[in-house]
Amino acid sequence: MHLIVEESEVVVIGAGQAGLSSAYFLDRFGLEPVVLDAALGPGGAWRHRSPSLTMDKVHGVFDLPGVRRTQGVDGGRPAAEVVPAYYGEYEHAVGMDVVRPVTVSAVRHGEGGRLVIGTGVGEWAARAVVNATGTWTRPYWPYYPGAASFEGRQLHYADYRGPAEFAGRRVVVVGGGASAMHVLSEIAGVAAATAWVTRRPPVFRDDDFGEDARREAVARVEERVRAGLPPGSVVGVTGLGYTPVVTAALEKGALDRLPMFERITADGVSWAGGRHLAADTIIWATGFRSALDHLAPLRLREPGGGIKVDGTQVVKEPALQLVGYGPSASTIGANRAGREAARNVRAYLAAHPARPAA
Repeated sequence: MHLIVEESEVVVIGAGQAGLSSAYFLDRFGLEPVVLDAALGPGGAWRHRSPSLTMDKVHGVFDLPGVRRTQGVDGGRPAAEVVPAYYGEYEHAVGMDVVRPVTVSAVRHGEGGRLVIGTGVGEWAARAVVNATGTWTRPYWPYYPGAASFEGRQLHYADYRGPAEFAGRRVVVVGGGASAMHVLSEIAGVAAATAWVTRRPPVFRDDDFGEDARREAVARVEERVRAGLPPGSVVGVTGLGYTPVVTAALEKGALDRLPMFERITADGVSWAGGRHLAADTIIWATGFRSALDHLAPLRLREPGGGIKVDGTQVVKEPALQLVGYGPSASTIGANRAGREAARNVRAYLAAHPARPAA
């Protein structure tokens, strides 16, 4: 017999930017969400960023609704310190009592039309759920032939902690986004040699990437999730702007891009035609996938591999909102998605009165 710890109108899973934004707007609409978070403290994925990612290198925005960041933050301070502190202040300022650490293992259908959220400390039953579990816990490692034979070190950007440990190393950095730029801007000149490899030629943009461009980027990802396809990355459709990290990498001569290699060998990487590059380290700056394994019992996947979402509302399960998924997986769309999810929850609860659980 399952232990129900609590019954609630709505449960928010995850307390990163998208989760906090959703909870803020739910509260403003007169609902009192239970917010569950797996981390030991505030900050979401920002808690785990490399100490070398300082505030002057941060890509994008992360202000939360209702309470702005304190101005004048030292650009040399690690984002992994500044942003979690801001999130913690935010939770206190808006009176948000986040329940942590609570790891959600499964969400399933329960009685009375409720969704049951299973965790290591018991279960919550909710009439609606906002899922905001993000992507950081699921780093993506693409497979290439020969990977198991590599005698050097392979790591994902999620485990990158700064340039010092790569001194004297021959490093291949794989990936075309902001993470790869961060790594290259720091290890070039420290490592003995660096090589930058991407699947597609990079696109550099020299405009200011204003609001219209951001909305266009979000819209392109929305098209995929509406079709039930895996969402892809918002950053992947924006191109690379001349941010401080891109400028630093350019100045160090680290952005001489190579096409994707064909295979990995014991001592490096090789291309068709016989070209070989010696390396003892490969850093996979290849992004992340949505952390949604706990939703598997709901059977939401479409034939195309994704979850079909209309805005933030899951088509197959209208009691469930996905934020931090697809178009809201970056800081560009997270706050807007939080507002939309809260509106959808309010409408859903109004249209589906509570039924007895037994």
